[in-house]
Amino acid sequence: MIEINNLSEKYRKIDTVFLKKVAAKVLKGEKNKKKIELSIAIVNPQEIKKLNKEYRKKNKPTDVLSFGEIGGDISEIVICPEEVEKNGKDFKKELTLVLIHGILHLFSYDHEKTKKEAEKMFQKQEEYFSKIKF
Repeated sequence: MIEINNLSEKYRKIDTVFLKKVAAKVLKGEKNKKKIELSIAIVNPQEIKKLNKEYRKKNKPTDVLSFGEIGGDISEIVICPEEVEKNGKDFKKELTLVLIHGILHLFSYDHEKTKKEAEKMFQKQEEYFSKIKF
């Protein structure tokens, strides 16, 4: 099950059906055989900053955070559209990228470990992104 909670006042019109399709494609592509629950929260900069400070000790907003891992009780992606908007001109494409990125973290991909791990993660991210029809 993929659930999306849009808690952002400014970005009420985000296409949640599209985001669910993207998430499902990545989950399927990672050969996820486990029945999982994925929660995606769309939040404001203040909320993601609070979470980023608490869990990553970084006192600033970020575009995406991932919590849990595939196979746990519940996995969660938190996205801040205001931060996503800063990533590039095409909001829908940037939003798609951060969603894919967040899901890959749930599968234990980690671009902050080593250069080799970063290359592996970003290659996988681009692979999924290239399959999305906008």
